[in-house]
Amino acid sequence: MESKKIDVWVGLFVLIGAAALLFLALKAGNLLSLNFGPTYDVSAQFDNIGGLKVDAPVKSAGVVVGRVANVEFDNQTFQAKVTLALDQRYKFPTDTSAKILTSGLLGDQYIGLDPGASEKNLHNGGVIQNTQSAVVLENLIGQFLYNKAASGTSSPGAK
Repeated sequence: MESKKIDVWVGLFVLIGAAALLFLALKAGNLLSLNFGPTYDVSAQFDNIGGLKVDAPVKSAGVVVGRVANVEFDNQTFQAKVTLALDQRYKFPTDTSAKILTSGLLGDQYIGLDPGASEKNLHNGGVIQNTQSAVVLENLIGQFLYNKAASGTSSPGAK
């Protein structure tokens, strides 16, 4: 009887440990967001969103103020339309700018908001006009190599 009781407690402890590891893995991978507060949606259009994913954080001054709710392609403008679910506690002016940033050198991408100076605030269904697309590492390397080739860097012994 005592052995069964210990087995039950050990099993329960193992299950709690496994649940804690799963929770930590989901939080570290940015796959779990536990925000149940009210939000309002605003949209922004970008030429290139890189590897931006749904549920990526939206940050302002380093603070998470919302999440990416939806990413879709606009057939009219041929741009990516990103819908942001911003926490209702945070109000941003209508001239706020949005840019896609990368955490670390090759880390996950997120949207950074820089508030403007307008007296009117964004509301549900609002549009952020000032956007800056993601910096694609491959494009930067290609431009660097193209510029080096165009500058005619040849060896001193070449004719």
